[in-house]
Amino acid sequence: MRERKRPVFPKRAVITAGMPYGNKELHFGHIGGVFVHADTYARFLRDRIGEENVIFVSGTDCYGSPILATYNQLLEEGKLNGNIEDYVRQNHEKQKEVLDRYDMSLNLYAASGLDRAGQIHKEVSEEVFNQLYHDGYLVKLSTPQFYDPDFKILLNGRQVVGKCPIDGCQSDKAYADECSLGHMYMPSELIEPISVLSGKTPELKEVTNWYFKLDEYNDTLQEQVDDLKKNSNARKYLLKTIEEFLKPPIIYVTRKQLEDQLDILLKRLPKHQLIDEPKKPSLTFLFSNLEDRDKARVVMEDLGIHFRTGKTLVPFRLTGNIEWGIEVPEKEGLKDLTFWVWPESLWAPISFTKAYLESLGKDSADWKKWWHEEDAKVYQFIGEDNIYFYGIAEMAMFLALKGKGSQDEVDWQKVNQPQLIPNNHVLFMDKKASSSGAIKPPMAHELLDHYTAEQLRMHFLSLGLAKKSVSFMPQVYMSEEERQGPDTVLKDGNLLTNVFNRLVRSCFYTSQKYFDTKIPVGEVSASIVKEANDAVLEYERHMYNHDFHRIIYVLDSFIRKLNKYWVNQMKKADSEDDHELRKQVLVDAFHGVKTALTLIHPIAPSSCEMVRDYLRVSEDIWNWDYIFEPISKLMDDASSHQLKFLEPRIDFFKKHESQYK
Repeated sequence: MRERKRPVFPKRAVITAGMPYGNKELHFGHIGGVFVHADTYARFLRDRIGEENVIFVSGTDCYGSPILATYNQLLEEGKLNGNIEDYVRQNHEKQKEVLDRYDMSLNLYAASGLDRAGQIHKEVSEEVFNQLYHDGYLVKLSTPQFYDPDFKILLNGRQVVGKCPIDGCQSDKAYADECSLGHMYMPSELIEPISVLSGKTPELKEVTNWYFKLDEYNDTLQEQVDDLKKNSNARKYLLKTIEEFLKPPIIYVTRKQLEDQLDILLKRLPKHQLIDEPKKPSLTFLFSNLEDRDKARVVMEDLGIHFRTGKTLVPFRLTGNIEWGIEVPEKEGLKDLTFWVWPESLWAPISFTKAYLESLGKDSADWKKWWHEEDAKVYQFIGEDNIYFYGIAEMAMFLALKGKGSQDEVDWQKVNQPQLIPNNHVLFMDKKASSSGAIKPPMAHELLDHYTAEQLRMHFLSLGLAKKSVSFMPQVYMSEEERQGPDTVLKDGNLLTNVFNRLVRSCFYTSQKYFDTKIPVGEVSASIVKEANDAVLEYERHMYNHDFHRIIYVLDSFIRKLNKYWVNQMKKADSEDDHELRKQVLVDAFHGVKTALTLIHPIAPSSCEMVRDYLRVSEDIWNWDYIFEPISKLMDDASSHQLKFLEPRIDFFKKHESQYK
């Protein structure tokens, strides 16, 4: 039988997680949908390639219209003191506190608008803008922006709501130029816009901004997707979602509307291709460029024809006129602009990497070792709603930055494309929850009143968000009538708090009773070695592919087999008073425990550290150089190595205190 080739990991890695907005605390989706997965992978890589070779950064997204709108509302209601920076800092500190309570091992949780990280981010933003401008990838566009005549102000993105114009979109909310599912369009395409300030239909006024020429990247991005299909383990639905936008401009019109007007419409439309599929309720009008599509939109509006546009690439707006933002360098007479929050958040992980390395006293160019070199890799964990920004806009901008290489002092030409690990939605009680929607999610800190961080980490990893959206259904938020059977949130955590905890305790108590609180010296049984090695290799493969739910399956199978072996063989040893069998079972069990601990360590770090402390071995136990070795290899002298004495009723993997009632 051919031996399976083991995956190859980079020599250095940067891990990033999505950036929560600075106008809110973290809800369960931030933790369960992104951060748990990112942290587990960061911890695994530290064990796998060395702690010094991994940087895990994220931070608060300080800018943007949602933050400004919330701040102004709270200020008007008298619920807030201080300026907007104070407001963002308060939320940033709350976010950091919650992440710490969930054992997130971030090297730096920064803030894009605060302190030294904020200063570096401002510098990086200016560098990126200047590089893209210098190499000709930016264009000035005058596009309609919503204006509320009652309040006499231009409306920012979140101050306008309507229906998404993208065909087939099921978004519950669409804003000025993006919907809640991440679809991008021009403001004039928004259907039935309403100003959130006056509740009336706003006017449109021409406003000039800088745009990145994203609409020119269809072919280049398709080449990237084709390469990723052949040469990477990128998630299939990521690539499928990207490809959905790599289509020519399309307009869909229902048949009923065109019964009497089709001939008139066809004569007035610019050059196009008409696709008429008899079984479909709509006709499809295909255009070769955005300009022709937009001319067609005007024609249809004049004729009173309602239509929907298809997904396609549109120029990606870099700037806006919101006051709370990073200033954009003045070019060609365009001044007093700030960066739109989405573009600057795409390169924020670079800013945060630079800020972290600077805090260590590293050279200012040291970030290139992490973002440029071939043996380094960047992993970005994101939610599915953000695929357009990270998978399309970021990919295209990073390709553009590699482009002409004309500004050596900036040296953006070698920036590696991050590997994206998108998760589907983690629902709440079978519904999509959003702090700005009808279904309010529980706050992340509130869950810790009912579950331990490790129970929640196990559960969120087990949901399989790589494959589909899954509901989070904690019984503590259900009525008595709704509670059916055991709490599903505890199922996977019970593997640790019940099965594995009992096994580890039994090993220690047996060692204390029969072997002078030592692990007996001996060869590990071949069958146990095989079980452990198989589990390691399967776990490693799933971790490489970021299939976290499969990792939980591996742990479940291995720990339960190990526990079954212990129960059956110890029962036999005790009934026959077979000391040699007891010794062998203890040798085997401690090898299994040592292997399982290394595999569990990225998920439940605090409890694993407690076991390590009682084993009295060094942190080399987490080092994968020792993954196949017996525990004796971690001891100076195995024959005299004394374990820490375990008092009765001590748990390594603990349940929440409320669960003991």
